[in-house]
Amino acid sequence: MTDTVTDSLDAGQVAAYLREHPQFLSDYPELAAKLTLPREQGAAASLAVYQVQSLREKNVELERRLAELIAIAAENERLMKRVHDLTVAMLRANTPEVTARSVIAKLSADFHTEQVRLVLFGPATLPPADWLLQIPDGRAGVPEFAEFLAHHEPISGRLSSERLQRLFGQRAGEVRSAAVMPLGELGLLAIGSSDGDHFQPGMGTLFLKMIASTITAALQRARDLG
Repeated sequence: MTDTVTDSLDAGQVAAYLREHPQFLSDYPELAAKLTLPREQGAAASLAVYQVQSLREKNVELERRLAELIAIAAENERLMKRVHDLTVAMLRANTPEVTARSVIAKLSADFHTEQVRLVLFGPATLPPADWLLQIPDGRAGVPEFAEFLAHHEPISGRLSSERLQRLFGQRAGEVRSAAVMPLGELGLLAIGSSDGDHFQPGMGTLFLKMIASTITAALQRARDLG
């Protein structure tokens, strides 16, 4: 038979229960903050100290979370400014070559990237460059990224050795983490870092998608104009 709490409980029974279970307020700390205490010294004073300490701990946690949110907001503002500058640079470019070089220059300078690779599908139309991979066979020429290209979503984190080798060649060993963005039917863009924690799985992809869509539109526009 289970015990039930009813309206027949009186103050004496509640007090007796609390005496037998002194850890009760530790199990239900939210109740301690709601209790009205007498001004006498003793146990009530101890409970008041507990309440104050509990509130202080909550304030410390709230301040920590607020500082974290402010830092995230500031970083997002900086990223938005860099994406805006990239968009302006793309609007100014009027040929595929200028567009491609502007992409690499802005990502390297404004986003402080160590390794950038632009992979373009189709016949080679741009002058050779160490940051450029032109794949005549299109998607079939990068089987390591078949699944990635099918999902049309950026990925970030530590890539397999096959993917690193395909993207960064002789410098693959320098890349500890990377972000890879699809550029529609045009190809893909990869950014590599020597910091293994710089790009992590599950990190927000909003800015990666914004960068990818901006570059895709700029490259397509430059091709159409050409």
